[in-house]
This record gives sequence, C-alpha cells and structure tokens, in this order.
Amino acid sequence: MAYLARQLAEAGLEGLSERERRVILHVARRCHVSRDVNHVLVERQTFGERLADRVAQLGGSWGFILVFSGMLVAWVVVNTVILGRLGGFDPYPYIFLNLILSMVAALQAPVILMSQNRQAARDRLAAGLDYEINLKAEVEIMALHEKLDHVRTERLEGMLAAQSARVEAIAVAVGAGPAT
Repeated sequence: MAYLARQLAEAGLEGLSERERRVILHVARRCHVSRDVNHVLVERQTFGERLADRVAQLGGSWGFILVFSGMLVAWVVVNTVILGRLGGFDPYPYIFLNLILSMVAALQAPVILMSQNRQAARDRLAAGLDYEINLKAEVEIMALHEKLDHVRTERLEGMLAAQSARVEAIAVAVGAGPAT
C-alpha cells in the first residue's frame, strides 16, 4: 500500500486510466466497486436496443418456431384445400408466401445481429467491471500484506527485546555482568 501511495504521489492520477482512477477513489472512500452489469446496461439501453433484444429473444424460441410452423401449415391448407376450388389467392408454388418468408428473414437477420452486437458489448462491460473488482481486490490484498508484515515486524522486535532481556538476566545471574 505504501508503494502504491508513493507511486500515486510521484506520478499523480494523470498516468492512470479512468477505470483505475475510479477504483482508487473507491478504495480511498472504502466503498464497493462492484456494479450489476444488467443494471448498468438497462440505464444505457435505447428503445431500439430493447426492441432488437426482444425480437431476437422471440425469434430464437420454440414458441416462435411452433407458431410460425402452424401459420405456414394453415397458409398451405387454406390456399390448397379450402380456397383451391376457387383458385385461392396464393396457389401451389405459393409465390406470395415465399415473398413474405424472404421479407421476414431479411428483417429478422439484422435485428438478430444487432442483438448479438449488444451481447458482445455486454460481455465487454462485464469484463471491465470484473477488472475493476479484481483491481480493488489486489489493492486490498496488498494493504493486508503490509498490515501483516507490520504485525510480524512488531512481534519479532518484541520477541528480540524479550530474548535480549533474558540473556542479560542470565548473564547477571551467572555473574558475568551485563551483556554487550
């Protein structure tokens, strides 16, 4: 801790990154550095980002697959069996259905990519927050080591003083006089 204090006194905070300055400030104030990634992301999220996440979540679910498959089967049944006698509005090669499916795929793919980009940003934020916590833990561990070293030094000095007193007492008892 003394080394860190000397380093900060010599170089100042200018040589440190914003994240490191924030951790030093939290250490000095003796407060928590950890933050919830989900809470931080919710604060920064725009409407479009929330919508992209929701669409990606919906599009990647079994419920969507089942409902979409049911709609496809209903489309085929309605156009082939029920309206087939009347000519149907989208007969057998189902050209209109193919157009709709292509449009859904063309819109859904970029939205899913946006959501994946947001997930990557979330992972980067989580890694940054983990770094802050690890940095603070490292500083705290260094401080604990210094305290333990100080306690050991005091204990050893006390033991050495007690040992010296015993040696002098033995020397006086034997009659050799005070030890030098």
